Amino acid sequence: MDQSRFLSEIRNCAFFTGLEDRSLRPLLKIAEERIFVRGTTIFRQGDPVPGIFIVSEGLVRVFKMSSSGKEHVLHLAGPGRTFAEIAVIAGFPCPAFAEATEDTRCIFLPTDGFLAALRSDHGLCLQLLTGMGLWVRSFLDLMEGIVLKDSISRIAAYLLEQTARQKGNKIVLPSLKKHVASHLNLTSETLSRTLKQLKEAGLIQEEGENSLRVPDLERLRSAADGNFPLY
Repeated sequence: MDQSRFLSEIRNCAFFTGLEDRSLRPLLKIAEERIFVRGTTIFRQGDPVPGIFIVSEGLVRVFKMSSSGKEHVLHLAGPGRTFAEIAVIAGFPCPAFAEATEDTRCIFLPTDGFLAALRSDHGLCLQLLTGMGLWVRSFLDLMEGIVLKDSISRIAAYLLEQTARQKGNKIVLPSLKKHVASHLNLTSETLSRTLKQLKEAGLIQEEGENSLRVPDLERLRSAADGNFPLY
C-alpha cells in the first residue's frame, strides 16, 4: 500500500478536508485499495453498508431503482468524492445502488474500522459534521435545481460545478450522458438539445469526445442563475 499516495488522496477529498495528521493516521491503518472494472456493481440497495469509498480515479454512479426498473441517478462520484459515507455514520443499510461507470480505483475505509476511529477521535467527529454539512448543502442545491430551475439553468449549474471539481475551464463529461440526464432529472433528448443551445450561444465549446471548454465562466454562471439568452 502506498501510504503517501493514500494520505494525499484522503487529504484532498472534500469530505475529509481539514483533518490533522493525527486524525488521518488511524484512517491510513484501515485504508484499502479497491479496483472496479466498468459495469461492476459495488453494492446494492438494502445491502449492509461495507464502508466509505473515496474515488481516486474513474466514476461511480449512485442510483435508486423502482420496482419497474426505472432508475434515477442521485450522485455521480468522480475523483476526490466519497459515497456511502452517510449510511456508515448513521448505521443504516445501503440506501441505493452503486456502479462503476468507468474503470475505477477507490480508497476503501471499512465500516467497523472507521467507526472505531470515530469513537476515539473528537477531531475526526467534528470534521465529519462539516463533511455532512457539505453533503446536505449539495443535496439541497440538487433539489433546488430540479424543482425551481429550467433545463438550461440546471445544466449550466452542473457544468459550472464540474469546472470547480475538475479545477479548470475544460470539462470531461461521463461517457454515458444519460447518467448526467438522470442525475438532473432530464431526458437524454433534453440534455442534448440544451447542450446544443449552450454551444450556439458560445457558452461552451466542444473539444473532442465528451470534452467541453467553458470560455467565460461568468457568462455560464449568469445562465445558471436564470439569465438566458445572453446578449
